[in-house]
Amino acid sequence: MTGPSKPARRAALRSALALGAVAAAMPAAAQRGRTLERPPLAGNADEKRVLGILQDVYRNHRYLSVPEEDGRLLRILAESIGARHVVELGTSTGYSGLWILLALAKTGGRLTTYEIDRERHEQARRNYERAGLLDRATLVLGDAHAEIRKIKEPIDLVFIDADKEGYPDYFQQLAPRVRAGGLIVAHNMASPPPDPRYIEAVTTQPAFETVFLNMHSAGLGVTLKKA
Repeated sequence: MTGPSKPARRAALRSALALGAVAAAMPAAAQRGRTLERPPLAGNADEKRVLGILQDVYRNHRYLSVPEEDGRLLRILAESIGARHVVELGTSTGYSGLWILLALAKTGGRLTTYEIDRERHEQARRNYERAGLLDRATLVLGDAHAEIRKIKEPIDLVFIDADKEGYPDYFQQLAPRVRAGGLIVAHNMASPPPDPRYIEAVTTQPAFETVFLNMHSAGLGVTLKKA
C-alpha cells in the first residue's frame, strides 16, 4: 500500500500550519479554556465558605482582581513554604488576600496587607470578616512605600500588586526582610508591561532565582531568595 502523494502531504502540512496559526492567534481566555485545570474543590465547610466569597468578589466587585489561576497559585506557594508572615502590597477588595489567607489558616500565619484607597480597604475588611479570616489579617490604610518601613520581623512571602512604577522600591525595601528560602511574587509581569528596573533587580542578582508564570494572562514573577 502506498502512502499519500506529495501534493496531498503538502496540503496536509499547509492545513496543520494554518491550524497552528489560528491557535496562536486565539484570545488568551480561549486558550486558558483548553487547559487541564478544574475549579477549586472545598475540603471542608470553612473552605467552602471562603471559596464562595472568592467567587462573589471576583464576579461582583468593580475593582480588578488577579485572575483566579494566579490566586490559586498564591495559595499553593504560601502553603507549600509554610508561610507564617505574608506581606501584600495592594489589598484592593481582598480577592488575592483571601487566597493567601486560605493558606495561612493551615500554616497558622498572618497577612499584613497595604492599601491606599479607603473604599477598597474597608471592602477588603468586610470580605475577610465574612470569610471568618479577619483575625489572621492586619490591614494597613496608607502609602505602602512609607508604611513598610515599619516592618521589623522576617517575611516568608511578599506579593506585589500595587503601583507599577513602585515595584523597584518595594523590592529594595522588602527583599532584605525576606528570609532565605522565602518568595517575592510580583503581578503584571506580562500586562501591563512591567517596570524594567524591577525585572533587572530580580533577574541579575545571584542571591535570587526568578521564573515567570501565567504569561498568557497578566503574568506572575516568582522570585526565590536563595540567601
